[in-house]
Amino acid sequence: MLFGEEHVKRYRETGGAEGHDWNDSTVLLLTTTGRRSGEPRTSPLIYQRHGDDLVVIASNGGDVKHPLWYLNLEADPDVEVQVRDEVFPARARAATDAERPELWKLMTATWPPYDEYARKTARKIPVVVLERR
Repeated sequence: MLFGEEHVKRYRETGGAEGHDWNDSTVLLLTTTGRRSGEPRTSPLIYQRHGDDLVVIASNGGDVKHPLWYLNLEADPDVEVQVRDEVFPARARAATDAERPELWKLMTATWPPYDEYARKTARKIPVVVLERR
């Protein structure tokens, strides 16, 4: 099963032929700029389409802290996204309070453990909208 750096490597090498479809879900590669290092950091993330946008969840498995990729995009919301073999620039933003319920439902239909992760933590898990630039 692909995970972490190996997932990113195989996804890139195969244009997403390996790694896009994962555990009955779909995965994109999100590249942020390290808020301290300034270096590119790539994370494989479960996503769904919502209109022209893509949606990901900063769950960190229900940990008390946000994932590092989310902290990076808070510092610099200009990101790079790869979906299959298409690579494009995007701007990341947290879903508005009005958008969040619909997008959360979309994502939990894709990956039901998100509800469990939300119960495990006191933090409000961010729903992130990726808008193509």
